[in-house]
Amino acid sequence: MPSSIARPAALAVAGLIAILPLSMVSCSAAQKAIDCGNTAVKVTGDIADLAKAYDNSSNDSAAGGKALQKLRGDLDQIGRNSKNTDVAKAVSDLQKQADKVQQAVDKKQAPDLKPLGDAAGNLTSVCTG
Repeated sequence: MPSSIARPAALAVAGLIAILPLSMVSCSAAQKAIDCGNTAVKVTGDIADLAKAYDNSSNDSAAGGKALQKLRGDLDQIGRNSKNTDVAKAVSDLQKQADKVQQAVDKKQAPDLKPLGDAAGNLTSVCTG
């Protein structure tokens, strides 16, 4: 009996080895989409935290600064790890908008978060398009 089980198993492994290079192409595209989607979700969450922090700034004035610092750190990491030029450009646009938010905060002005949200929407479009 062991040989009757071993032969189908060996054939199955041989079949997988033959198919694997073909499936790697589609898997890498799927992995890229998953990575990009996770990036968009992370950034969107950071922006939501930032908006919430500024909405509640009377309760915790340091929360906005912490949320902005987290967003900028995540964008730096994503920018370093992205090999896709469209994603890198979208992240660069997000970084510019985060800089504008920081400038407003430094001037003790209420930041306009809409352009930051629009840039995040662009990243989502790049990831899904």
